[in-house]
Amino acid sequence: MENKEEVGQWYALVHAKCARCRKGRMFEPGFRQKMFIRCEYCDLFYERHPGYFYVAMYVSYAMNVAEVIAIGIATFVFSGGSENIWLYLAVISAFTVLLAPFNFRYSRVLHMHFLDPGLKYQPNIAEQAHRIKKSETV
Repeated sequence: MENKEEVGQWYALVHAKCARCRKGRMFEPGFRQKMFIRCEYCDLFYERHPGYFYVAMYVSYAMNVAEVIAIGIATFVFSGGSENIWLYLAVISAFTVLLAPFNFRYSRVLHMHFLDPGLKYQPNIAEQAHRIKKSETV
């Protein structure tokens, strides 16, 4: 009995699902930023080697730069072209702090889904891992 249902990549990205099976959650539910150690479906060890998520810091930096530029432009437009530097510093600083949890979570998700050349989507891996676990308990 094979599960033919495949999970879309955008769904997996938005909902922070495992990059290999796209079914297991990467983070605990809610606002906590605690990452699970292994995928609950395919048993993938998320931190594949020591320092694995250092690349995610660069992804987070790129996301932050894009957000700062977008927020700076939005502040300019909504303030009517104000030249008050303190306005820009306050708005950009506030949004940087507010978006930090988002950047932390999604920099890791993007890193696993797009920047790890050895990690590919395997739609049947969850069922295979489940069968192996089931045979080990019998």
